[in-house]
Amino acid sequence: MALLLGAGMSTAMAGLWLMPLMLAGIAYHRYETVDPESRVLDASNKIREEYDFIVIGGGSAGAVVANRLSEVPEWNVLLIEAGGDETEISDVPGLAGYLQQSELDWQYQTTSSESSCLAMHNRQCNWPRGKVLGGSSVLNAMLYVRGNRHDYDHWERLGNPGWSYDHVLPYFIKSEDNRNPYLAKTPYHGTGGYLTVQESPWHTPLSLTFLQACHELGYENRDINGEFQTGCMIAQGTIRRGSRCSTAKAFLRPVNLRKNLDIALKTFVSKVVVDPTKKQTVGVEILQKGKSKRVIRVGKEVVLSAGAIGSPQIMMLSGIGPPDHLARMKIPLVHALPGVGENLQDHIGLGGLTFIIDQPFTFTKERFQTVPVALEYILNERGPLSTLGGVEGLAFVNTKYANHSEDFPDVQFHFAPSSINSDGGEHIRKIVGLRDIVYNTMYKPLVGSETWTILPLLLRPKSSGTIRLRSRNPLHHPNIRPNYLSHPEDVYTLIEGIRIAMQISNSTAFRKFGSRPHTIPMPGCKKYAFDTDPYWECALRHFTFTIYHPTGTCKMGPAYDQLAVVDHELRVHGVKGLRVMDASIMPMIVSGNPNAPIIMIGEKGADMVKNAWYHSKGDEDIDQLHEFADSEENQTVE
Repeated sequence: MALLLGAGMSTAMAGLWLMPLMLAGIAYHRYETVDPESRVLDASNKIREEYDFIVIGGGSAGAVVANRLSEVPEWNVLLIEAGGDETEISDVPGLAGYLQQSELDWQYQTTSSESSCLAMHNRQCNWPRGKVLGGSSVLNAMLYVRGNRHDYDHWERLGNPGWSYDHVLPYFIKSEDNRNPYLAKTPYHGTGGYLTVQESPWHTPLSLTFLQACHELGYENRDINGEFQTGCMIAQGTIRRGSRCSTAKAFLRPVNLRKNLDIALKTFVSKVVVDPTKKQTVGVEILQKGKSKRVIRVGKEVVLSAGAIGSPQIMMLSGIGPPDHLARMKIPLVHALPGVGENLQDHIGLGGLTFIIDQPFTFTKERFQTVPVALEYILNERGPLSTLGGVEGLAFVNTKYANHSEDFPDVQFHFAPSSINSDGGEHIRKIVGLRDIVYNTMYKPLVGSETWTILPLLLRPKSSGTIRLRSRNPLHHPNIRPNYLSHPEDVYTLIEGIRIAMQISNSTAFRKFGSRPHTIPMPGCKKYAFDTDPYWECALRHFTFTIYHPTGTCKMGPAYDQLAVVDHELRVHGVKGLRVMDASIMPMIVSGNPNAPIIMIGEKGADMVKNAWYHSKGDEDIDQLHEFADSEENQTVE
């Protein structure tokens, strides 16, 4: 999610010289002793020949699905994860930026573009995705945002019964253990669930300034996951005891010792094996140590939870997808589904929108790259390292293109007391992929300055892209073509979002600190006057900033929808025994950071499987399973 926005904070606070101290301190003083849920047991060397259910991908949804399906004692469940386990560094919220381009990251890149990502090397945007147990919930900025009521009501109107807001809300609540006593009392939040949600225990003074500025513009301070979304809020995230609460920590560690759940790490799924005659899923083909190939049989169903990139890739490698593309790849067609890999949607905005103040309130390398900051976190679980990837505030605002008569904002703000320059050019520019001329021209002059940023994010883009295979080799990354800013309305809406961000800086609340915009023009845009529409469009096409919310590539919809891949119960159209449960099933991207909705999809999808296989036994058995699950949730370590 918004991890790059906070990378300035994380890298400013902990240079590479500080890493050994962090690793030793966390491991010795806190990590295993205060986190007795402990590590999962890797079953990759003792995978059975057959399982009732196989879940592909142990990420934000897959971890949830594996937990819930293994609640049924007589079902054997295998969870397959291509990556390894989390590390001590990934556990530290403030170090989110360091996880990119590491072994925990798939390190995807978009294809080269002529109309977006122009400020990046080779005109390609980096797309970090979690190659680790817990998936991208291990790499993201931990922000807990559910989206808008109208998102889910629209899903249902598209022909997906059971996916309205009123239907999905109970599944958000089911997962949640909200530690804010005021929010926990409302009907929109839950306590006692596996997933801990709370505010960071540490904020800069600018977080309150941000709320005051929003209020000046007419936006209320409210629970953006409650009755209304429009407004501002101190960010809540998936953290627990000052540490990241990934879905692996939340949903897998507490049930680590279930005898009917095997978790295979560093195991790569090359394809789903489907009987082409019966169109019946019979198993999955796996690769271990990069070469040994083996088929694991499935008795009931395979659940594909490999994400918006991995799920369509695996389906196409399995012969399920657009016939013409599979023919070009020389992959035998098992079942034609033209929508596989289509409908790719993502949230984007303007990167590096920077404002300068005169007070020492922001994250800078000199101020936070210190031993005392590290020790404060190691010993007390507090301090700057406990912040949500550096993001302190969220806002949902209306441009002139939004329908102001309903609560359906079209732009989201991520506020952070840092910017591209905050680490002195050590790390942020690399993980963004920013070209030297851009950094040296725009941000190097700001090194040592007090800077903050707002990322204006387009919530419902009309541009969409595709995922396509690069080759038949399952180890090759697919081609990612997001087609950013191909629809003119996306550009117009984002420009209006930028102008509202400029109003935030010009508010009385921020002006008392001398806030003003950074006006050095973007290289490549100097022919346009600063703060004009042509300039902002040029800047958007250069510093196209994604916070990595790919969705929609295995779209949920009825059979008459030619691009639909799964039905409303997440069953793949025309293929028995195969479901998809992850961000790829979203018919339209949600209005906000999608990690919480993906967890909801895992919760709801797992119940669909239980209902399908327990149908003949009646509702009483399902109720008993839920009671069993609730009893285990109540034992989650505090």
